[in-house]
Amino acid sequence: MINTGIWIDRHKAHIISIEDESEIKQTIIESDVEDFNVKGGSRSKTTWGSQDKVSERTYLERRKLQLKNYFHKIMDNINYSDAIAIYGPAYTKIHFKEEIKKNNKTIFEKIRIVKTEDSMTDNQFKALVKSFSNSINRI
Repeated sequence: MINTGIWIDRHKAHIISIEDESEIKQTIIESDVEDFNVKGGSRSKTTWGSQDKVSERTYLERRKLQLKNYFHKIMDNINYSDAIAIYGPAYTKIHFKEEIKKNNKTIFEKIRIVKTEDSMTDNQFKALVKSFSNSINRI
């Protein structure tokens, strides 16, 4: 049985797969999601002149597409798993779970835990995934 733990945020995802108490694969996937800072927009030099505006919609749609591509890269790396635990510090883990639910029902059925975990070292994350793996194997 292959158990997989994913620690995910907007910038990167750490994936560790464990089979029979030994680590078989560790992957880090970098995202292409840009931090958007709205720039631009200006005022006319004439009094009561028109203003240029910057549409946030374009930035938000681009970010949404970038997140979707990032999530699909991660899904391609966890197809082989039997049980999945998703960890992360913010809402990205929840958005990832929702994307899996919409696009890949077989992976969605394998999700056992979605839990908030703040930043961790590699060793702390490995220990967390091993404890998850041990608890799944006992059931």
